[in-house]
Amino acid sequence: MTSTAAIKYDEKGLVPVIIQDVRDSVILMMAYMNAQSLNETITTGYTHFWSRSRGKFWKKGETSGHVQEVKEILIDCDADTVLIKVIQHGPGACHTGHRSCFYRNISGVETAEKVFSEEDVYGKKHDGK
Repeated sequence: MTSTAAIKYDEKGLVPVIIQDVRDSVILMMAYMNAQSLNETITTGYTHFWSRSRGKFWKKGETSGHVQEVKEILIDCDADTVLIKVIQHGPGACHTGHRSCFYRNISGVETAEKVFSEEDVYGKKHDGK
């Protein structure tokens, strides 16, 4: 039986996590969790992550209100990647104003429209990089 104890974290204590919309299977984002943020996610039923750039925990939607309600947590065959299926509350998951963080093709061309104004939500525009 697999449990959170079976998860293989990297040398920094992190595991990549893919967030997928449970309703239509769209991949919304990818982020990192450590044991504490995964436990907080399981305990609260809402996604929590470890921000590598800010060096701190964060709850998805703490600023925007666009929280992710956890419906299922899966671990891959090697136990080194987590997939969390969620109900995305609010119009989108990406800080750039898009529904998904995967809104550009390999050439950099946007393939999806924005669903909210990041300036209105965060008070500043993000360049998506």
